[in-house]
Amino acid sequence: MRQPRVRLGDLSVGFVQPLTEALQELGYDPAPLLQRYGLDAMRMNEAGARLSIPRYMHLGHAAIELSAEPALGLRMGRLSRLAQAGLAGVTAAQAPNVREAARTLLRYEPLYAANYRGSSAFIEDAQGAWLRFYSISPYNTYNRFVVDSLLAGWLAQLSGLAGTPLLAERMEIEFEAPAYSNLYQPLCSTPVQFGAASNQLRLGQAALALGNPHHCPNTWQHLLQLCEAELTHRTRVRSLGERITHLLGPLLNGGREPDLEEVSRHLQLPTWTLRRKLAEEGSSFRGLLNDTRRDLAETYIRDTELAFGEIAYLLGFASAEAFQRAFKRWTRLTPGEFRRHQRQVG
Repeated sequence: MRQPRVRLGDLSVGFVQPLTEALQELGYDPAPLLQRYGLDAMRMNEAGARLSIPRYMHLGHAAIELSAEPALGLRMGRLSRLAQAGLAGVTAAQAPNVREAARTLLRYEPLYAANYRGSSAFIEDAQGAWLRFYSISPYNTYNRFVVDSLLAGWLAQLSGLAGTPLLAERMEIEFEAPAYSNLYQPLCSTPVQFGAASNQLRLGQAALALGNPHHCPNTWQHLLQLCEAELTHRTRVRSLGERITHLLGPLLNGGREPDLEEVSRHLQLPTWTLRRKLAEEGSSFRGLLNDTRRDLAETYIRDTELAFGEIAYLLGFASAEAFQRAFKRWTRLTPGEFRRHQRQVG
């Protein structure tokens, strides 16, 4: 029995607001572009409205082409506010200090954004903390702006809470330095590192300790309870197969496929127990892996501009040829035929 189809993810339409404001700041009317992507006033005012990640990336790419501003993501980040992250952002805005605001914003990320590639993390040590955004490589003009807007946005949101501009002590970005690389430097007190292992920024203990003058303790506690309840509701899974499916996306990336033993370690279950429980559900690890790869492959081919070699890498295939053979076995079409057909019917 096949599990529910896998999607790349989605995010709150609140992320569209800084894009809209950035275009207006540059002298462009965003309304026609938003209309093209089904984001009229009614949609933008809809409670809990979400936008698929591929559609968001296409929207951002179109906005960059319209404005001829490749650094639009950095401008979007500067215009970001906590409220645009919905309940999680409103809760973070009531945190007692920058540390708890950052921790809250990243802990409750599933409430405003979900990506099959992974999740962001707040990683603290004795000297400070990293705010880490997961990898969405390979990078191109459709997704670099996402990294730009997130990292710059975190700094803008936390600066707004503290009432003073915050600079990162360090900033690391996975992709190589773009033509506008000098525009990152106002965000960081040290040279920004491109071609890094992660997308992340670091705040020191002094910045983390900055207080929130608008903190209200009982409102903060009430909002935390609401976030926890909503997180439990959104992340509840009904079966072991679904739990495994959620794990596979981040584990696939990199030209290698995860095996049963690796997934067993993540779930903290013996492999024999995993096999038995999946059999009881009428499933198997190999079946889940194939279903996940197929569903992701169809989504990547249909909704992104990624080359087939890049898709093969994202799905853990050793080569583009191996991916193309598997895809034809699944669908009886080559990836190229599938993409052409989807463009014709779309």
